[in-house]
Amino acid sequence: MVSAPPGPTARQHYNVTLAVLALGGIAYALLQSLVAPALTDIQHELHCSESAVAWVLTGYLLSASVATPIVGRLGDIHGKERVLMIVLVILAVGTLISAVASSIGLLVAGRVVQGVGGGIFPLAFSIIRDEFPREKVSGGIGLMSSLIGVGGGAGVVLAGVIVSRLSYHWLFWMPLVVIVIAAAMTHRFIPESPIKSPAKINWAAGALMSLGLAMVLLAVSQSSAWGWGSPRLLGLTAAGAAVCGLWVWVETRSRVALVDMRMMRVRGVWTTNVVAVLFGAGMYSSFVLIPTFVQEPHSTGYGFGSTITQAGLFLLPSTLAMLIVGQFTGAIERRFGSKPPLLAGSAFSIASFALLAVAHDTRPEIYVASGLLGLGIGLAFAAMANLIVESVRPDETGVATGMNTVMRTLGGAFGSQVAASMLAAGMVRGHPTEGAFVGAFVMCTGALVASLVAGLAIPSRSARAARGARLGNAPVVERLQG
Repeated sequence: MVSAPPGPTARQHYNVTLAVLALGGIAYALLQSLVAPALTDIQHELHCSESAVAWVLTGYLLSASVATPIVGRLGDIHGKERVLMIVLVILAVGTLISAVASSIGLLVAGRVVQGVGGGIFPLAFSIIRDEFPREKVSGGIGLMSSLIGVGGGAGVVLAGVIVSRLSYHWLFWMPLVVIVIAAAMTHRFIPESPIKSPAKINWAAGALMSLGLAMVLLAVSQSSAWGWGSPRLLGLTAAGAAVCGLWVWVETRSRVALVDMRMMRVRGVWTTNVVAVLFGAGMYSSFVLIPTFVQEPHSTGYGFGSTITQAGLFLLPSTLAMLIVGQFTGAIERRFGSKPPLLAGSAFSIASFALLAVAHDTRPEIYVASGLLGLGIGLAFAAMANLIVESVRPDETGVATGMNTVMRTLGGAFGSQVAASMLAAGMVRGHPTEGAFVGAFVMCTGALVASLVAGLAIPSRSARAARGARLGNAPVVERLQG
């Protein structure tokens, strides 16, 4: 049952809403990648093992994957602005814990709390769909989507600068300021949702989903340490898959589903989620492969001997390209729909990794590949979010986009670990061979080619429009005012 307020509500201009949502989104996106280049510094400063410091990333990844769809569903039920405020406060608390942490245990605990912030993006997509004029929805969602990639690239660029001049604590103090401002502005400027879907949360289904996803992601994240063929990894993966299967079984028989499996079977949803897994596998690997490649010493015969700060600059063209593309996603979507930009995004990304595989001897070649990747990510991220939104009811937006984010994260975790394993297997005298990097670039190219093929199965614009008309897919404010 979908409910809406009985009378008109004073609402801010949609550009104000977008600016506030973007502030929270960029803070969370930065926290995703800021710590990755600084793990060695954190390990030395906290006097912990390499396996212990890896939990700074693993704990965050597990928490975000579990929390994102649940937070999206809570927003659909209780109101997006209210839940967004709670999420920003939780994110601030987790960031504060991480900023003051002087032990690896406390730092990991703070990162787990931060992971709840993954719900910011599905909540933002829902708010945009509710609040914006019809012709501005795709552009708003596209810009918010691009911030995921922009923040990821900017985090890698900024991390070296911050750690080399300050300390790892400032990786959290700086985003904390932005989060606090975003929370205050959300309370002041973001109106409460004009549409809700009152229901109870199926916590049993939530527990099964959380446990299953956590087991699979934990197995993937430990693949480098355990080995891909180890009994521990295979057993944990199989157990996680079995729990996920039980979760699906429970959801299909539940009167109040956490994630409606009928929604997940919609062609526009499942095909886009398949693309998300494959695209994530290719895209997230770039944040590992490119900085690692350019930091290898000149003695390897291929590396550039870059510092952490200099390595981040190689991703600057990618970050700028994503930011620029994000400004035009609305116009592109109105002209061509969402499917062609997704296919174009995969094609640009394929070109990027193919170039890296065959031409990586000079800095301009790396810069060009980085720029192509930014174009691909910017187009694909925006298109995926819009394709999901166009395929589901308004009161399903939060949980549907949350699940799409989880699929991208699963693919990213798998792809990154496969790439890391390929580099580890190709070690000679403490450094990966050039062939190991080429193999990893080819692996990413293959994943992205598969994403392009899967994207061809997404329904056409006219088919999605017909389904959207049946679902009433127009911005809620417009419908209420009309």
